[in-house]
Amino acid sequence: MSVFFFCLAILTFVALVFVASVRPASTDMSRFELRRRAKKGDLAARRALEREDKLEHVSTLMRLTTITLLILLVTLLIAACGWLLGFFLSLIGGLTFTRLSHSVFVSSLTRKYYTDYEQAILNRIDRLVPFLKPFRTHFARKVDRHRKFDSREELQFSIQQSQEVLTDDERTLIVAALDFKDRVISDVMTPRNVIRTIDKDEFLGPLVLSELHDSGHSRLPVIAEDIDHIIGMLHVRDLLSLDSKQSTTAEQKMEQKVFYIHQDDTLDHALAAFIKSRHHLFVVINDQRETVGLLSLEDVIENLIGRKIVDEDDNHADLRAVALRKGKTNNTAMGHVDL
Repeated sequence: MSVFFFCLAILTFVALVFVASVRPASTDMSRFELRRRAKKGDLAARRALEREDKLEHVSTLMRLTTITLLILLVTLLIAACGWLLGFFLSLIGGLTFTRLSHSVFVSSLTRKYYTDYEQAILNRIDRLVPFLKPFRTHFARKVDRHRKFDSREELQFSIQQSQEVLTDDERTLIVAALDFKDRVISDVMTPRNVIRTIDKDEFLGPLVLSELHDSGHSRLPVIAEDIDHIIGMLHVRDLLSLDSKQSTTAEQKMEQKVFYIHQDDTLDHALAAFIKSRHHLFVVINDQRETVGLLSLEDVIENLIGRKIVDEDDNHADLRAVALRKGKTNNTAMGHVDL
């Protein structure tokens, strides 16, 4: 009987070594990148994500199997050799099975067999999930210390999680710079419904100057008919030295050169245009050359560095927020119906 138990102990030890050597290969991509690609309809990423989820259950099963085999090994050795010798052999087995399971020969052998039967294991693992949940453990994914990033979004996510490495300002600056090239002008411009304009024939008297200053805008488009016919730009600071005794119209004091830029252009393109033109305010237009907003150099710089820049002449720090508040009262007749 002792020989029988000892033979069973040897077989148990061999099984223990092979089970402990099972290490399913994980994908090189992070779970964040897999989820991002799966949301965009990448079937390969979706399958890889499903496999990673099931590998956590496989890892739990392997851990429980290893513990069970260890207990069985100790029991068989004590039954075969007695308490003293059995405990000593169990101690040796417990110390050596991990080293043996990491050997090249055993690892390559188990990798081959596991790869052949992995799909069958994953197809059946769902049946064991209710029993494995209380013992669930996270699958140890193999990720290189200096792992490559598979998308800009993944890099931004990693930067945002680097609280111990980067300060808040540094994270904001890096993430904003990475996102800058893909942002379009319509995302950051001052919307049409908060643009304060002045007619070209309007006289610049004290009352008008006070109104312009209180409006919170430092630069005003000068229009000929309506906002879709901008013929110049008027800077409030240029009006401070006006002689109140003289009658001066907006057309006489405005800057005649007007720069237009399309709402679908990127901020990267806009920054290059600001540098090339040496101007710092553009009229944003659509395909019909209708005015849809204004873009300032400050708007572009703010999105490049990830923080607000408040002009000393501006009373409103965020004109897009003003536009949203005003927009709630637009076209709201008593009997209005939204379709």
